[in-house]
Parts: sequence; structure tokens; C-alpha cells
Amino acid sequence: MVLGVLSIKTISFLVFCVFAIAGLGYLLGRITIKGVSLGTAGVFIVALLFGALLYNPLAEQLKVAGTSYVTNALKIIENLGLILFVTSVGFIAGPNFFGDFKRNFKSYIVLGLLIIIVGGISCWACTMFDIKVYGRDAKEAAAMLVGLLSGSLTSTPAFSAAKATVAPEYESLVSVGHGIAYIFGVVGVVLFVQLIPKISKANMAEERAKIAIKATKAENKKSVKLFHLDHMGIAVFSLAAILGTFIGKVKIPMSAEGLEGTCFSLTTTGGCLLVSLILGHFGRIGKLSLMPEETTLKLFRELGLVLFLVGAGIPGGADFVANFNGMYFVYGIIMTIVPLIAGFIFAKYVLKLPMLNNLGSITGGMTSTPA
Repeated sequence: MVLGVLSIKTISFLVFCVFAIAGLGYLLGRITIKGVSLGTAGVFIVALLFGALLYNPLAEQLKVAGTSYVTNALKIIENLGLILFVTSVGFIAGPNFFGDFKRNFKSYIVLGLLIIIVGGISCWACTMFDIKVYGRDAKEAAAMLVGLLSGSLTSTPAFSAAKATVAPEYESLVSVGHGIAYIFGVVGVVLFVQLIPKISKANMAEERAKIAIKATKAENKKSVKLFHLDHMGIAVFSLAAILGTFIGKVKIPMSAEGLEGTCFSLTTTGGCLLVSLILGHFGRIGKLSLMPEETTLKLFRELGLVLFLVGAGIPGGADFVANFNGMYFVYGIIMTIVPLIAGFIFAKYVLKLPMLNNLGSITGGMTSTPA
């Protein structure tokens, strides 16, 4: 009886904490300095602070029979947020994703791949340096550095994938690394895209003219009245989340040991993203609509992001102070700046993109909404 009552109290208190962190985080994110603000990243910063100050005492106080309900509840919050966020992103991108992928492969996709590859190489180089020079444990260093990489690229899906890749005991290090690099990941890219036109003394009127699109008349298409399972599209959204979760659990053996050895899987992130992209692309089966309402998708995307950042940020904050190191901040700067410079030079001199296309593509490659 005590166990049941305590778990209910724990979950109720955590729900209160989630909304408190979200409210304070959005207030922090609204603070703008020289046109730069943290936005939703403010929620992650507040979650880290909450975890650093309150996580360990709460987890110890609310532990029964060796089980920490705080840890279990936060994992549920994190996974729920991830599913909501990634599935929403897939549906939103689905209608245009495959067409844009084919049409712009030679420029935007190649540039995006270059940024990711350069970021990965930077991460590997920093990891090797950290292990050889400072003698850190290889697994701990790798967990910290992949967290730094996801933070430097401000990529929530990469953050989730990094946490899923490492062993459970190293997940908090991924969160710490993500938190250390995230702030400069946001500010650095924003400053880069603002300073480059000024440094190069670009004529912005001419740059805007280069990418101006002449208006064309769209062909009139007969509208087809579709059948919706519900007026908000929550049923279709739920179907995509369920199928994506199952697909993400499928493991493909990559070694002779079979499922006991190295395996490849899409994880929940990849599974939900793939299914929602496909459903969003087709949009319907006959007269049955496969698209949730736009308002539903925007709400779930924002709510999912907040829940994920809170669920991952609180336990990460618990180890943040103990594992913080100034050198990690330097690694994060390297992983932000090097891909930025490499991407800009490649887009300018190889792809010969106009400046605004160049900078716009870089913000996509760095997954930076504020930039």
C-alpha cells in the first residue's frame, strides 16, 4: 500500500516539476541579448539546474525497496516526449521531403552530409585526444563526446540516438556533454550567420534578388473530401507512433554473434520518423486521411520537445557539476565551428550557392532553428 501511494505521490510531484521547469525555461528562453535568445533550449538549461540541485536528494528520499521512482518516471517522460516530437517532425516534413530530397540532392543534401561528417571527424579527433592526453576511460570519454557532438549541432534526434547507443550507466554523461555544448551550439551558429554577411561586406539587396522566386500559377486541382478518423488526427498520429516504435525495435545483426553481438536498429527515433515521413508523404489511402491537423502537429512537436528535454535534462544535471570540465567546452566549440567553416567554404566555392542559400543550408545542417 505504501509502495502504491508513494509512486502516485512521486509521479504527481514530478508532473508539477515538469510544468514548473517548462514555465521557467520558456521565461529564460525569451530573454534576448543582441538578437540572440535560447528559445526552447532554456527549458533544457533549467532542467539541468533542477537536476544539479534537487535530483539526488529527491531520488534518495523517494526510493523504496531499492527502486528509484524518480528515475523510472523521468525515463517515461523522456521517451513519451521523444515519440511526440519525432513523429510530429516526420508528418510536418513528409509532404515535401522526398520531392525536395530528389530535387536538391546535389547541393543541400551533400552539404548536410558534409557538415555531419566533418562534425563526426571532429568528435573522433577530440575523443582520441581526450583519451591519449588526459588518460580518460574510453567508454566514458566516448559517451561525453557524443553528447558534446549532439549539443554542438543542437540536434535533439542525435541526442536521443546518442543516449540509445551508449550503455545505460553512461547516459547521464551524454546529457552532461549535450548541456555543455548546447549553449555555444545555439549562440555560435546565430553569430556566424549574422557576422558572415558583414565580414564579407555583402550587398544584401543583391543577395535577396539572387534567390527571388517568380510567382507561378498553380494548377487547379479538384479537392477530394477525405474521411478523418477524428477531427484532430490523433488516431493517425497514434498509429504512426505505434508502428514506428515497433520498427525501431527491430535489430539487424552486424556480426557473427547474431543478436548477441553488434546490431543495427533504427531505434524509436528512426522508426517513428520513418513511418511518419511515409504517411505524411502519401497523405491518404483512398479517401482515408493519413495526416493529422497542422495545429495538432505543432502542439505535439513543442510538447514533445519540452518533455524530452526535461526528462533527459534532470538526470543529466545530477552529474553535470561533477563531470563538468573546461576542456569539454572547448571540444564543443571545435565541433560547432569546424563544421560551420567547412560547410560555408564548400557551399561557396564548390556548390557555388548564393550567400543566403549557403547560410540557410548551413542552419539546416546544424539543425539550428534560432539561426
